[in-house]
Amino acid sequence: MEITTKATSVRQGQNKTPPEKPFGRTFVTPLYMGAILNPINSSMIAPALVAIAAAMHTSVGGTAILISSLYLTSAIAQPAAGRLAEEFGPRRVFFVGIFLVLLGGTLGAVARDMSSLVTARVLIGAGTSAGYPSAMLLIRRRAQATGLHSPPGSVLGGLAIAGAATVAIGPAIGGLLVGWLGWQTAFWINIPVAGAAFAMAFTWIPKDPDRVRGRSLRTLISRIDLLGIVGFGGALTALLVFLSSLPGPDWAALCISAAIAAALVGWELRAANPFLNVRLLASNLALTRTYLRNGLTLLGTYVILYGLTQWLEAARGLSPYQAGLVLIPMGALSAVSARVVSRRTDVRAPLIVSALLLLVGAAATLFLDSSTPVVAVIAVTAVFGITSGAGNVANQTVLYREAPPESVGTASGLLRTFGYIGSIASAAITGTAFRTHVDDTGLQHISWALVGIAALVLVMTVFDRHLANTDRQSSP
Repeated sequence: MEITTKATSVRQGQNKTPPEKPFGRTFVTPLYMGAILNPINSSMIAPALVAIAAAMHTSVGGTAILISSLYLTSAIAQPAAGRLAEEFGPRRVFFVGIFLVLLGGTLGAVARDMSSLVTARVLIGAGTSAGYPSAMLLIRRRAQATGLHSPPGSVLGGLAIAGAATVAIGPAIGGLLVGWLGWQTAFWINIPVAGAAFAMAFTWIPKDPDRVRGRSLRTLISRIDLLGIVGFGGALTALLVFLSSLPGPDWAALCISAAIAAALVGWELRAANPFLNVRLLASNLALTRTYLRNGLTLLGTYVILYGLTQWLEAARGLSPYQAGLVLIPMGALSAVSARVVSRRTDVRAPLIVSALLLLVGAAATLFLDSSTPVVAVIAVTAVFGITSGAGNVANQTVLYREAPPESVGTASGLLRTFGYIGSIASAAITGTAFRTHVDDTGLQHISWALVGIAALVLVMTVFDRHLANTDRQSSP
């Protein structure tokens, strides 16, 4: 009954007469603009870290908190933003996110100390987290309103393509802008991009149905499961502290994470509107496997992105800007492969190809050393780019098909959360491998870890029979 009521209100909140092009440029462009805000801030900060360290009179290592604070905030805020979008409307949450990005960008650009910069990154992380889950929910509701079982593949693929393209050019453009205009560029770049996204969304995205008026504060807290969000954030924060502590494990943080997670599961099993639907994850194993598969694939990709970048600079003597240029083909091919896969209706074949290429790329890194030509290094990174683009789009499509329509916002946010966990876990792997010195031996250790990760992803994908059933159900 509740799902029916929600679907009815969604239809009432949309145009009664479906537009001739429901997924035309005026609808998808602001969604893509919102979705690129997070990768912009993930990629453009890297070239600015050395300059920030000098300006703030701290070590380069001390600026790592600017990266981890954004990832941690985003990992918690992505599913939370999705839940808020389901309750209050994706357009409203999208606008709140844009406001937070503008606030964080402005604060960072005028900051004079590290605490202000960290605050700015937290605001930016929270704000950019609204873009992707809001976009997924808006796409789902537009498809329902126009009588479509699912949107064109190019619409979902466009979200991945926009992010991949941004990551591809982000380090290089960031390096140029930081060199010309200073480290503040990494923050004030948010102002024009977020402003354009706001203007487009205000003009082109239909208003949300009014779901807020007439509800008490207690009812709203129950509907969004505030305690569930807080518990999820606490468990994830403690887990990421443990991962960040490696190779010297902080066992207390792991125990705290496990204790909070156990309490969270107990709470969510009794909650009327659970934020983390434990029963759904236990019963819908296809969705759960999608989270794990996506997280492990991105873990392998991020290990290369971070580990190889450090190796190129320390062992090969490249500048940060030169290392960023080496990685451009990786990001570009990620966007191209995402485009190709988005035009397909099947998901099993792209996921198997993605897993195979991940294993091939991992094996190829075993043969890299300080004497390897840069062209060969670029070729290896290109394999990971294809893997990332194909896997991202295919996993996103599986999630869209498997997640309950009324909770696609939260489900989409959780998909991103697993990706952020993978990124921080990759930092733990590279930190362990390069704990004393960045050299060829450490790269070998990273390569063997990659081989293990890739083999696990391949086994999970090949033996997942549900993927074939999904393809049959979606075929015309």
